[in-house]
Amino acid sequence: MYLGTQVAARDDDDYRIFAQLGVKHINADPPGEPSSWTLSDLERHRDKVESFGLILDMIQLPLPSQPIEKASYPDILLAGPERDRQIDAVCKLIENTAAAGIPAVKYNLNLIGIPRTPDEPGRGGSMNASFRWDKTDQQAAPGLAGVLSEDENWERIDYFLERVVPVAASNRVRLACHPHDPYTPPGFRGVTRVLGTVEGLKKFVLMRENPYHGLNFCQGSIGEMLESPGKEIDDVIRWFGERNKIFNVHFRNIRGGKLSFMETFPDEGDMDMVRSARIYKEVGFKYMLMPDHVPTVSGKDPSATAFAYCYGYIAALLQTLESA
Repeated sequence: MYLGTQVAARDDDDYRIFAQLGVKHINADPPGEPSSWTLSDLERHRDKVESFGLILDMIQLPLPSQPIEKASYPDILLAGPERDRQIDAVCKLIENTAAAGIPAVKYNLNLIGIPRTPDEPGRGGSMNASFRWDKTDQQAAPGLAGVLSEDENWERIDYFLERVVPVAASNRVRLACHPHDPYTPPGFRGVTRVLGTVEGLKKFVLMRENPYHGLNFCQGSIGEMLESPGKEIDDVIRWFGERNKIFNVHFRNIRGGKLSFMETFPDEGDMDMVRSARIYKEVGFKYMLMPDHVPTVSGKDPSATAFAYCYGYIAALLQTLESA
């Protein structure tokens, strides 16, 4: 496994900074909307990334973490009239990704986005993303998806996987799906988020089972599903890791657990991230380990500063594991 990032480069200097910080492998998208990318766009983007001494490991499919109202291809999850055409477009993008020599894609199957309550103060006055169920509008109205049963949600996911997984497999492109973030009780905003529990994720990776069908394993999001993340996360990593279902790791920590948590830097939350890294190594995980959702810190370039701290933390951790 190796250090990675999914932070979007704002300009060429950011690519240089990644290389200078030792972040050689990246998840980075070409300019423009994913639904518009052509093979030429992907090849041009790959060449640019490689010109900075970097490796393009992954791109994002046009299935984002945003609410379905903002999705490029909403009918895939809404079972609308354009569903088959939109799935075909995803399949074509996967084929072009393979032709461009990019080995993996990440995606979400998200209807209501990433619910959060107001940020809370963390270490040294940083502001950290949080979710407190008791501060949430628990009676919030359904969105564009309306009221959707759990069974129907699974049927729509299976419809997508049945058509997309064989294309990914034949093109040898790993499909890395992100869990729902965070867990919310069944029926919240009309939807039961079936990828918001560990059991749901297990069911998901065994549907249309294939070596190219797995997870963008967000440790933070999975910690948010657990009553006691510090005690439970080890077995979860092992279950998915031993089955080779982890294609990327969002190395994020939290303080708290199911329905009440605050995001933190990796070294200060409830999960022992050093122990987690050892388990990823133990199960043979061999792809990117990257920071995600860093706290907001002070300074002239707060996001870049916070991510740089996380890159250094992960790099030192991986070096320690390598020499152990």
